[in-house]
Amino acid sequence: MCGIVGIVSQSPVNESIYAALTLLQHRGQDAAGIVTVDDENRFRLRKANGLVSDVFRQEHMLRLQGNAGLGHVRYPTAGSSSVSEAQPFYVNSPYGVTLVHNGNLTNSVELKEKVFKTARRHVNTNSDSELLLNILANHLDHIPQDHLDPQDIFYAVRKTHKDVRGAYACLAMIIGHGMVAFRDPFGIRPLVLGKREENGKTDYMFASETVALDIVGFEFVRDIAAGEAVYVTFDGELYSQQCTESVGVKSLYF
Repeated sequence: MCGIVGIVSQSPVNESIYAALTLLQHRGQDAAGIVTVDDENRFRLRKANGLVSDVFRQEHMLRLQGNAGLGHVRYPTAGSSSVSEAQPFYVNSPYGVTLVHNGNLTNSVELKEKVFKTARRHVNTNSDSELLLNILANHLDHIPQDHLDPQDIFYAVRKTHKDVRGAYACLAMIIGHGMVAFRDPFGIRPLVLGKREENGKTDYMFASETVALDIVGFEFVRDIAAGEAVYVTFDGELYSQQCTESVGVKSLYF
């Protein structure tokens, strides 16, 4: 069990993500991490072992610049407790993609071999989160056009669903594009959508629990459906689509 949060806003998100993670601390106490995207399209990342209050000092928060970002608190259920397996994870191709994940993959061994042989991607840890990131990134990499539209994003999520087995709720950011949230076809891991109106524009937030929305003034909109993907551009445009053929029943939350 881990806690994840993602915000696309018109204003800096570092403090809001920090506050949300403190409310999700009960979901994982081993490690914490935040990544943001700054105005120059660079990821700003801080992650380490420890509680949220220990990992992030003032100097770290000042470096986490940008109006969109992801956060994670970790309770290791796969891999090890090494800081190398703290999240978010990042790959530079295509575009630059970063991901946080709550869940477990049941076919990770065969997938790691497949990713190396067919996609020539090296997964450096035993974390199935890093593996899932590389699978998603590989499918994005096979889209021919330079700029991805929402249907391209949903295509990559559909292909990812076909590859992986297990329980997972994921948030990913793609440089120059936006943030995508998706859940496994059975909806075993929780993920909710919230919004906040500011200066005539809408900010969007994803989180493992609604309590994380409340602390930073976001209104609960709905659960992300089992097998659904929701894509929010960095300009604040929201799109959603069901990305699996068969949809499970939301019954168990972990």
